Amino acid sequence: MALTPRFHQMEHDTRETGLSSLSEDANSILDTDSSQPAADSLSLLSSMIGAHDDARRAEEHRDSGTFCPRKPTSIEDAGLTTELVEQLIFKFLLTRGSSTGRRVAHQVGLPFRALETLLVRLKNEMLLAYKRTAAAGDYEYVLTDTGTDRARRYMTTCTYAESAPVPLEDYIISVAAQSLTRHRIAAEHLQEAFFDLLLSQRLLDRLGPAINAGKGMFLYGAPGNGKTSIAERVIRCFGSDIWIPRTIIVDGHLFRVFDPIVHQDSGEPESSIMGESLEDARWVRVKRPTVVVGGELTMDQLEMRHDPQSNMSEAPIQMKSNCGVILIDDFGRQRMPVDQLLNRWIVPLEKRYDFQRLPSGKKIQVPFDQLVIFSTNLEPRDLVDEAFLRRIPYKIEVSDPTPDQFRRIFEMVAPNLGLVATPEAVESLIEKHYNATGRPMRACHPRDLMLQARSYCMYHKLPVELTEKSLEFAIDSYFAVL
Repeated sequence: MALTPRFHQMEHDTRETGLSSLSEDANSILDTDSSQPAADSLSLLSSMIGAHDDARRAEEHRDSGTFCPRKPTSIEDAGLTTELVEQLIFKFLLTRGSSTGRRVAHQVGLPFRALETLLVRLKNEMLLAYKRTAAAGDYEYVLTDTGTDRARRYMTTCTYAESAPVPLEDYIISVAAQSLTRHRIAAEHLQEAFFDLLLSQRLLDRLGPAINAGKGMFLYGAPGNGKTSIAERVIRCFGSDIWIPRTIIVDGHLFRVFDPIVHQDSGEPESSIMGESLEDARWVRVKRPTVVVGGELTMDQLEMRHDPQSNMSEAPIQMKSNCGVILIDDFGRQRMPVDQLLNRWIVPLEKRYDFQRLPSGKKIQVPFDQLVIFSTNLEPRDLVDEAFLRRIPYKIEVSDPTPDQFRRIFEMVAPNLGLVATPEAVESLIEKHYNATGRPMRACHPRDLMLQARSYCMYHKLPVELTEKSLEFAIDSYFAVL
C-alpha cells in the first residue's frame, strides 16, 4: 500500500544548500530594519530552524527506510478539521486556566506554526484574550467569558482534552508499513530471542517458520514446560520499535489505542532547538507489543468499548496488539465459550482485518495484523474443529525436558537465585524423586524447587545451598498434592 503524503519521506528544498544557506538567511533576518519587532524576527528564525530540523530528520528516515509519521505543516495536513482542534484548545484552557501558545500546541500535539493563525482568529473573535506576552513572539492565552461558556458546552459533548487524534486511514497505513510480515526471521534471531531459555534445536526449528509466517500458532503440551515463557519472548525476534497513534478519529468518533498498561513507551521523541518534536507528536513510539490474556478474557474485550460519560471509546485488545503478538494463555479455560471466541476470530485470522462497531452503529474495517498464539495444556483437536485448525497452520508441542536438559536448567537457574546446585544433589533428586517414582520432569521444577529450598535455608539461618535436607523439604511441600 502506498503511503499518503503525511508519511512520505519529504523532499528537502534546501538539500543542496545545507546549513550554510540556513545561516545566511538567519543573518539576513537578524540584520533587518530595527523597526521590525525582535520577537517577530525570533519567531521567523524559529520557524526556519524547525523546518531545517524537519528536513534533516526526514532525510534520515528516507535513508534508513523506517516508518515515521511526519510532523504536519497545518491542521488540514494533519487530516483534521479546524473545529475539532478548536474544541481541544478550549477544553485544555478550561482545565488549565492559562497557557502560552506553544504550550497549547504541545498539548494538542500539533506544531505551533500550524496553530498560530487559529489562535489569532479566536483572539480577534474575543473568545481568547492575551494575559501577557511570552518568549519568541508568543503570548499567554486565557478564555474570555464567552470562550469559557463555549468550552463548557464542548465538555458536555466529550471530555477528551488531550492530543489531537489521527485519522483511521493513517492508522491503517501505519500498520501495513510496520507489519510483522515485512520481517524475515532467521536462526540467529531465534537464538538471541530465547537466549535465557533452554530449548531444544528441534523446538527452535519448528518455532522459526511459524514465527516467520506470522499467521498464528498453537503451543500445546503439559503445564510447566515454558509455553507462556516462549510466547512472551517471540516478539524479541522482531526487535524494532513501532509508532502508534494515541487516539484515532473516524466519523467524528474518538477511541484510544495507546494503553500504558500494554504499550511500553520507548522514550521522549527527539526535539528541535526550539523544543518541538521532530515527529508527529500525536503518535508515540513503543516497543512492539505483546498482549497476554488468560482465563479472564471476555467477549467485550474483543469489541470497542464506549464510555457514555466521556463519550470516548477504548480500542479492543486485538487492535492494541497490532504489529505485535497476542497470547491467549490457558486457551480453553476462558470465561467465554471456546466456540464463541473462535467464531469471532475465524474470519480475521484468515483475512487479517476485523470489523468494529461504532457507538453510532456504523461498522468500520480495522487491521488484524499480529501473531496470534494460543497456549494450552489440552490437545488442540479436543478444543476446536477442523475449520479453525486450518486457520492456525502451526501446531507445536512443547514437550518435557530430557534428563540432560533438566540438569542444565538447574545449572542455569541456580546462580540467579544465589544457590549452588551441586551435581551430586541434582543426581540424587533425579534418582529418588523422578526415576524411582515415574514422576515426569517439567521445565519449571528446578526453579520452583530451588526457591523453596532457598526459603528453607534462609528461615533456618543455614548456608543458602542445595542439600539433601533442603531438597527433601522442597519435595514434600511442592509435590504434596501433585
